[in-house]
Amino acid sequence: MLHDFAPERETFQRDVLQGLQKPCKELFSKYFYDEEGSLLFEQICELDEYYPTRTEISIMQQHGQEIAALLGPGCLLIEYGSGSSLKTRLLLDALQTPAAYVPIDISKELLLQSVASLASDYLGLEILPVCADYTSAFTIPACTRPVARRVGYYPGSTIGNFDPEPAKQFLLQIARTCQGGGLLIGVDLKKDFNILHRAYNDQQGVTAQFNKHLLVRINQELGANFQINQFGHYAFYNPGESRVEMHLVSLKHQVVCISDIEISFNLGESIWTESSYKYTLEEFAQLAATAGFTVEQVWTDSRNFFSVQYLRCNG
Repeated sequence: MLHDFAPERETFQRDVLQGLQKPCKELFSKYFYDEEGSLLFEQICELDEYYPTRTEISIMQQHGQEIAALLGPGCLLIEYGSGSSLKTRLLLDALQTPAAYVPIDISKELLLQSVASLASDYLGLEILPVCADYTSAFTIPACTRPVARRVGYYPGSTIGNFDPEPAKQFLLQIARTCQGGGLLIGVDLKKDFNILHRAYNDQQGVTAQFNKHLLVRINQELGANFQINQFGHYAFYNPGESRVEMHLVSLKHQVVCISDIEISFNLGESIWTESSYKYTLEEFAQLAATAGFTVEQVWTDSRNFFSVQYLRCNG
């Protein structure tokens, strides 16, 4: 049974209008992930330029048994932003008798598809899907088997989408949920700027399409009149803040209407749609410590592009 805490249309509209009426316009990156946006992101993950997904998968394939041993038997696996659950399968294949799997995703359609596929492939596994904005308040459903410990799973480089203080608050939220357990998390590492530039500016333009899809969604669901071809994709690495920034830049002076509210754009003015912070291992350990976690084990690839980390919850 689906546990549905999906954001309402009114919440989406409020967040969009508040973000676009700020002096520096911005939109929450979580709203990329309707069904079409989630599929576009899956395409990004397969691009040659986009190293995080294949690098993380290689780490999971190489160290899966070691990772599963740390999580232990009888764990309740709670995945934040489960998507297609591709990496989760590597973990489920290695885990010993998990109590249940709780996939949480904001895209209801993709969540239902991935759960149906997992249910047919893992017949003995109890799957308890939750449709929710996982940064908001919601209830983790109870499972029928005894739970040895709760373990959060947050793959990808998604923790990098949070600014430092919201990242701390989100990790605190996971720590409260997983008291006495832990968190398995993917963390993207600092590296050559050119590699980062290519990863967020692919030659096929899939990332640009993904970025602009946010405006398409606002048009479709909120009745806005964005001219999609009058906004350009712009992504760059900001070394002072250790983050990739993704923007949509207005290519002319224009006015957009959303629910009878006019939003003016100057030529060259941008909407900040996403940040992706990059860390050193030491920097992330410090962030985790502020939320009550201790880094117990780190696995990286041979080039130190990416890390998978197991954090123990101290609370």
